Amino acid sequence: MQPDSDNDQKLSSIDDRTRCLVQIAAAIAGAGESETRSVMENAIGCAEPSAVDEVILQSYLFAGFPRTLNAARMWRAVSGFAAPDTDASADLVNGADWVARGEETCRTIYGESYELLRENIAELHPALDTWMITDGYGKVLSRPGLDLRTRELCIVAACAATGQQRQLHSHLHGALNSGATVAEVIGTLAALEMMVGPEQLDRYQSLLARVIAKRHPPPPAEAVNVR
Repeated sequence: MQPDSDNDQKLSSIDDRTRCLVQIAAAIAGAGESETRSVMENAIGCAEPSAVDEVILQSYLFAGFPRTLNAARMWRAVSGFAAPDTDASADLVNGADWVARGEETCRTIYGESYELLRENIAELHPALDTWMITDGYGKVLSRPGLDLRTRELCIVAACAATGQQRQLHSHLHGALNSGATVAEVIGTLAALEMMVGPEQLDRYQSLLARVIAKRHPPPPAEAVNVR
């Protein structure tokens, strides 16, 4: 999966806005303050402040509240952009609407594995299944401020930065299910090389190669028309 030609390099690119956002997601989850500050400074003028806010907000699912609060505080200081006075979705946080939205978003991300996911999480604990749908996929990942494709690429980045390979595997599928191209996923991983290191990046690229192979298996040998 490592790009090895000028053409492959183009195929593995992502736009500057997405690169800034995925690097912020990765830094919040797994980097120190100086690196996080640096990627936030790079995002000014590259990604709209509201999109950065959404990446910070969703980080609490993958990095926890302490890192999310620190990231929000740093973004306010670095960018000079104030938080909005109100949040239009706040009234729905505990509403049944988030359950329906969460189920829809989760089903989009997991595709044909959705029912199995629900069963597996419920077996771990039914509360985890409820929280996953209502809080995770409902009130956070179904917010209107950022498209699902970009959210999933940011989740890929956060999982990669923290070495959460099981979740990374799921969200590599999820990013593709949410409309990201293979090239965009490759580009997301490549944007993290300075954070995760070349050895870890190679492992993640190999994992992506297995995900792609599973989604697009080669035809059976007997079906290949050889002339």
